[in-house]
Amino acid sequence: MDAMRDTTSNPVLDEGAIATFKTGLRGELIRPGDDAYDGARKVWNGMIDRRPALIARCAGVADVIAAVNFAREQGLPVAIRGGSHNVTGNAVCDAGVVIDLSNMKGIRVDPEKSTVRAEGGCTWGDLDHATHVFGLAAPGGIISTTGIAGLTLGGGIGHLTRKYGLSCDNLISADVVLADGSFVTASEKKNPDLFWGLRGGGGNFGVVTSFEFRLHPVSEVMAGPILWPLEKSREALRLYRDFMDKAPDDLNAFFVFLIVPPGPPFPAHLHNKTLCGVVAMYTGPQAKADAVLAPLRKFGPPALDFFGPLPFPVVQSMFDALVPEGLQNYWKADFVNELSDEVIEAHVTHGPGIPTINSALHIYPVSGAANRVGKGDTAFFYRDAKYVHVIAAMYPNPADTAKNVAWVRDYWSALHPYSAGGAYVNFLMEEGDERIRATYGANYDKLVAVKTKYDPTNLFRLNQNVRPTA
Repeated sequence: MDAMRDTTSNPVLDEGAIATFKTGLRGELIRPGDDAYDGARKVWNGMIDRRPALIARCAGVADVIAAVNFAREQGLPVAIRGGSHNVTGNAVCDAGVVIDLSNMKGIRVDPEKSTVRAEGGCTWGDLDHATHVFGLAAPGGIISTTGIAGLTLGGGIGHLTRKYGLSCDNLISADVVLADGSFVTASEKKNPDLFWGLRGGGGNFGVVTSFEFRLHPVSEVMAGPILWPLEKSREALRLYRDFMDKAPDDLNAFFVFLIVPPGPPFPAHLHNKTLCGVVAMYTGPQAKADAVLAPLRKFGPPALDFFGPLPFPVVQSMFDALVPEGLQNYWKADFVNELSDEVIEAHVTHGPGIPTINSALHIYPVSGAANRVGKGDTAFFYRDAKYVHVIAAMYPNPADTAKNVAWVRDYWSALHPYSAGGAYVNFLMEEGDERIRATYGANYDKLVAVKTKYDPTNLFRLNQNVRPTA
């Protein structure tokens, strides 16, 4: 696994070039031995332990251009760090340059045009804070500490997917520093091939320094978890399948197996119990919410029904505490076209074995507005898949790796025969070229062409890498 990679090799650095590079930066340049080094090289997944030669904490686009040029000229690997997360740990590299955008958090909302421009170091929490005051939101994920950059470039599945599409579907334009150090804007009219690739193609093409999103009227919503005892899991999954097949776009709900955290808002008698359930959010008229959610709320009866009116940023941050930085993380995922009875049986068999409070099985719908975009319209390929599931083991002690990894692999192996073929880019770990090809399907060859045009030497290769034509 990634944590077991050899990290001992170090490059011979040109000290004169480093001095020139550092002098030209407005941000901070961090090296091994500096007080800030060990903190700066840590990433969200505690399983990742890499030692970069340099970490450039960029203050703006000029710093990003300087860092790209320096890394290319010195022949050093490049890792790009945005707001946070990325289970694979590609935000840091061994013996190379980390281009760290985490201090680049500028945001400008245009409430008249219902758009927002945000720099690449922003999280969805940053964005929600800026847009909520205007009663607007951009489709993000389900955790506010997720960076906008990685989520959007990989697609962007979350609470607003069924109503307004993926994050990448709401991208209007992006500013990008390319491998040759040039700065370009990508949109439907400017560099449209690059814009196509950025919407689902990950970090393959350059450093995206800012994102312009379309905003939508989202303020207070009806949302929250509805949980049932494990003995109801088979019936609950069948109910969820049938319910989502008929659900309006205003309703998003993902299915979960979870261990109830020992604290509010959960009642004491449920603490540390393993349950199944849904986390639902309704963006339609609140007066209609009870009728729409009735099949879920009447079933069971629920062990917990916490569905009610909440500000959208509260919904986005509801589960932040369960995914703190520094836990060991091992994930596997797949798209599925249907929640067949066979798929449900695999979930009923393995879901109750969830090993820790932080771990999760989530089944996200990828339907509604997201399904109405053509498979070739963006790099994100699986437009006809109804669901994506992720099996995520998150645990504090590295000594527990074997049993946590076994739970994930056994669970995934039971589900994979029924998969649509590929996985959601943002849930992939290091799983090899064939897995990447399967994830991009018929869009892969076009991605290769875009990669070859904009990054012919594969400078940006620390990602779910699409290799350029030699």
